[in-house]
Amino acid sequence: MRRIDPPRLVAATTAAIALVGIVSVLTPEMANRSDLVRGVLPQNWLDYARTLTLAVSLGLLWLSRGLARRKRRAWQLAVVLVIASTLTHLAKGLDFEESAGSLLVLAFLLKTRREFVAPGDPTSVWPLLQVAIGLCVVGPILWLHADGITASNDRLDDTASLLMGALAIRGFFLWLRPIAERARHIPADRRRAEQLVQEHGSDSLAYFSLRGDKSRFFSASGSSFLAYRVVAGTAIIGGDPIGDPAERVDLLKEFRRVARAKAWRVAVAGASAEMLADYAELGFKSIYLGDEAFVNPETFSLEGRQIRKVRQSVSRLAKAGYRVQLMRPDEADEAMRAELRSVSEEWRGNWPERGFAMAMDALFVYSDTLLAVATDADGHVGGFIQLVPAPACAGYSLASMRRRRETPNGLMEFLIVETIDWAKGNGVREISLNFSVFAEYLRADCGLLRTLLLKGDRLFQLERLHSFNRKFFPEWRRRYFCFERWTDLPLAGFAYLHVESLLTPPGPWAKQSTDLSAR
Repeated sequence: MRRIDPPRLVAATTAAIALVGIVSVLTPEMANRSDLVRGVLPQNWLDYARTLTLAVSLGLLWLSRGLARRKRRAWQLAVVLVIASTLTHLAKGLDFEESAGSLLVLAFLLKTRREFVAPGDPTSVWPLLQVAIGLCVVGPILWLHADGITASNDRLDDTASLLMGALAIRGFFLWLRPIAERARHIPADRRRAEQLVQEHGSDSLAYFSLRGDKSRFFSASGSSFLAYRVVAGTAIIGGDPIGDPAERVDLLKEFRRVARAKAWRVAVAGASAEMLADYAELGFKSIYLGDEAFVNPETFSLEGRQIRKVRQSVSRLAKAGYRVQLMRPDEADEAMRAELRSVSEEWRGNWPERGFAMAMDALFVYSDTLLAVATDADGHVGGFIQLVPAPACAGYSLASMRRRRETPNGLMEFLIVETIDWAKGNGVREISLNFSVFAEYLRADCGLLRTLLLKGDRLFQLERLHSFNRKFFPEWRRRYFCFERWTDLPLAGFAYLHVESLLTPPGPWAKQSTDLSAR
């Protein structure tokens, strides 16, 4: 029989007592008890007690999520609110039954106190002080109004109440915010990760674990690692673990233990079909995320009617004087780098750099990547693609595509075909073109999900990317999104969309994201 997790049981009982409190406030009190309270306490105190009971119950309902994630600060605040709940239930109508329930929850909280070990975010202390100062300013205004000094100014009262409520919600959020971890740049860890990618990087997503905005977690032996980024309390792992296959399950198990100690959810973006059994063994759930398009350079051909549009694009660009040059980043002189940066900035506009599981964060930092640059008849750069290696399988993965807006249509097709031709002569076994989210549904003839995806294509460009990949008649390999619990899916999915920059609107603030053209 599976052992019930104490923090989750505490969270469930806390949520239950909170719901009981809400129902108690919204239902009439027993008349004889209410009359007894009115005879002891000031006239307006019953109304204040009901309001406080509702506020405390809502707070406990919110805190139950933090308790389930073992947050120490959630436990501390829950103890205070449960005690307050006990008192307010008595003050609003001698509700002994609700007060007894609160005391039982308090006893349960105290008994399980050692289970709540996840620390809060130390950077939230100063913002919390600001919130406290704001409450100290707004609180007296409401108190004075309650005493009738400002009774004629109802609008001020409503504004102050709303402001106080907003500050309280802000305070809750800051108090419960988990530790936010930024990527740590440790040269020895970086070198070790690069070595493991070279030795074991057979997956097309392996090289992307070297991005500068990802943290890395190593096994005890140092023979395997995973790369992740923490967003909104969710640790998003980019692709499968890299290294000794025998260590992968233990590595994931240990990472999950560390994540739980920090109150993080754990999710895997871009998990391969081969690893699904390992994730399931650890209790992870999985959903289909999309398909990755692969081309085999040895079998790829421009012959045939089906691929004639690509063939025509290649022929048209070649006749227009375009040529493709493949180079390593350190082979590009400063003039070339300036042009590549200019192309990238023009193509992006105000949109952020998109990509996390299958995109790089720099053009010239990673020496073993490859740039395929298209120049026109005058030698000016019209566009380029960046590829990263999958060293253990002699493959490459497309990391980014950029072109100037006035270049002829078909320039990207021309670049990819020329790169495939280069790969055929250099022993490259496969090229991963792109990842198409929900490609299976986009290929369907009909369906509600396909209709919704097409409606959102203007913002996310899912169908355009999928249609581009289909031009090359690739092989498709499924990728998955894995998470620990179904209740984690909404927030874990939000975190994934955020790291992929799919929820970032265009505008000046988009420049705050990592700029591929800057490095």
